[in-house]
Amino acid sequence: MTASWPQTKEAIDHARAAKVPIIVAINKIDKPEAQLERVKRQLTEASLIPAEWGGDTEFVEVSAKKKQGIEKLLETILLVADLRELKANPDAPATGTVLESRVDKGTRPGSNDPGAKWHAELGRLLHLRVGIRQSPCDV
Repeated sequence: MTASWPQTKEAIDHARAAKVPIIVAINKIDKPEAQLERVKRQLTEASLIPAEWGGDTEFVEVSAKKKQGIEKLLETILLVADLRELKANPDAPATGTVLESRVDKGTRPGSNDPGAKWHAELGRLLHLRVGIRQSPCDV
């Protein structure tokens, strides 16, 4: 793994320590200079081998900006949870961790921030689809 990816390496190490499945979302696929195969090759250095190459890590190509691949990412999360028989306690509050975030100049976190709104919609969709709650939840 290249030295310029210390946060990625740290995130991989944390996921492995927690013994949770890793799903890789390769973002910015809408950019002309996107090098998807290069990213996959680099992640193999951390033993994340794409399922399409015979490995056990699901890779999903997304563009957060253009909202491409989001449905595929959600389907992949549900598929991995189903195959690994991951269960949640429906009576416990849902929790999550943001690994990387930013607030653009001129915006503020909250309901008026388009990114926060998208995140909230994604959270509601995930909670509804995996059955953690019967109604939309606040994220």
